[in-house]
This record gives sequence, C-alpha cells and structure tokens, in this order.
Amino acid sequence: MVKKRKRSESSEVVAHPKKEDAAPERPARTLLGWKDKSQVTDEVDDNTVASPIFRNKEKVLVTCSRRISYRYRHLMLNLVSLLPHCKKDNKVESKETKGATLNELVELKSCSSCLFFECRKAKDLYLWMAKCPSGPSVKFLVSAVHTMEELKLTGNHLKGSRPLLTFSANFEKDAHWKLLKEMLLQIFEVPKDHRKAKPFHDHVFVFSIADDHIWFRNYQISTHHNESDKLPRGGLDKMTLIEVGPRFCLNPIKIFGGSFGGPTLYENPFYVSPNQIRALEKKKKSGKFAKKVKAKTRRKMHEMSNPLEPDEFADMWKD
Repeated sequence: MVKKRKRSESSEVVAHPKKEDAAPERPARTLLGWKDKSQVTDEVDDNTVASPIFRNKEKVLVTCSRRISYRYRHLMLNLVSLLPHCKKDNKVESKETKGATLNELVELKSCSSCLFFECRKAKDLYLWMAKCPSGPSVKFLVSAVHTMEELKLTGNHLKGSRPLLTFSANFEKDAHWKLLKEMLLQIFEVPKDHRKAKPFHDHVFVFSIADDHIWFRNYQISTHHNESDKLPRGGLDKMTLIEVGPRFCLNPIKIFGGSFGGPTLYENPFYVSPNQIRALEKKKKSGKFAKKVKAKTRRKMHEMSNPLEPDEFADMWKD
C-alpha cells in the first residue's frame, strides 16, 4: 500500500496580494484615443454655456391619398425630388380618422412635418401642411398644376442642392400670412448638415401672393462657367434665372390650431369649393336647355294661332 505523504508544517505559506475593493473607472474612448471622463464633462459644460449650437433636424413626410390621379402623383414626386430632407410613404386612406393615422406615421418615421396630398372625385386636389404632433396645420386647394414633365423647360439644377427661399412683401401684411410664411420656411428649407443635401445653392423657390393665392415657382440660378468670366462677389446683375418647374397655386381654406384638426384659427371668407362652381355651371347649362324648350313651345303656339292659308296649286300635279 502507498502511504500518504504528510504535509510539512514548516512549509511556508505564499502570501497573495489583496484585491482592491473597486476598480478604477475606465475613461471614455474617442476617435483620437482615451479621454478622462472629468475632462469630457468639463468640455461639454463649457460648450453649452459659451456657444449653444442649434442644429436643424427638420424632416418632412410626404404622402398622398388613395385613388389619386397621375398628374397629381407626378406633382408629389416632383416635390420629393426637390426636397432631399423628405421621406415618402405609402398611400393613406382618406377618411375621418386620417389625422390620427398620419400623426402616427410621422412619429414612426421620426419626422416633424407632413405634406399630405388628398385627391377627391379624381378632380380636386387638397394639400395638408402640418407641424406634428402639436400643430398648427393648414388646408389648401391646389390649382393651376403644371409638372416638370408637362412644362419641359430649359432650366436645370443639381438634385439635392439647397434652395434659396424668397417671399413677396405681401406676407408681412396680415397675421395669417405671417404664419403661412413661417410654415413654408420651416418645411421647404433644407437643413445645412443633412446627409443628402449638397452644401451650396443653385436654385430659388419663389412664393408670391396674388389674388389671395400663393403661387409657387422654381428657378435655376445661371452664371458664367468660364474661368475668365468668373463673377465677383455680389455681381447679381450678371446672374440670370431660368425656370425649372413645377408650377402650382395654393388657395388657403382653413388654418387649424392642432395637427390635422383642432380649433380653427383662420377661415378664408372668399373661398368657394369646386363642387359649388360645378353646380353653378350645371345650372347655367340647364338654363340654356329650358330656354330651348320654351322657344319650341312658343313656336308651336304661334303656328296654331296663325295657320297658313290652303295652297291652290297643292293638288295640281297629283294626276
């Protein structure tokens, strides 16, 4: 049998170093290496106090209703190509609950504004322009629509470039025009640091008021391209504007306090719906038909009251 070896009492016990109670906190890692957390917090506090930086994170959701006609769908696609900071979504059913559906879509797409093209009777186009989720929102009637494919103009500019926005002096006249100007400015202005936007301006969006309607035009800024003919800074007299398209006219109907609804802030007193215009045209046509019927009855009554005398030679050639 093998005997077990007894442990010697004189064996020295190896002393292990004691572990610290808590390990030191790891510094924050940056692209240039490791950085102490205290330094990071100090720098953040200095930046927030000294120079607060505003970053425009505006994103616009563009969608339309079902059964929209092809011309109005092409107009929507033209606007999508002009706004690099927009997101296009599937069609939405035009019902009473469309406001809640659109607000949910805007939240899911992480957008802050919405452009909703609503087509009714395959004839009338309405544009909803809303700031989500708290409002305000505006409902327009869109008329005088001309898409880029229809116009075939000679103007051309780079896709994704940032536009200059110009407004006529009429926008400073009343309070509702000032509100519309601010909404158009926030929605159509492309953020400077957006990943799809080009960092220069080569076209202009023009919003002008005529006959209480907002008219939209898009122009290219054309300059000389030769190195010898470079324009000095501020040489606006040698720049020319060439229209690109599309064209459309916005007739404001109502301004609401909320997003796609809420209290009415403004109502256009001069607005006449397209259904009323078509009804008046039908009445005019029905008036023409009634005049024809009355003329026929008058002719018959005149013939009955004034009969013709019998003709002497009526039976002359019967034999």
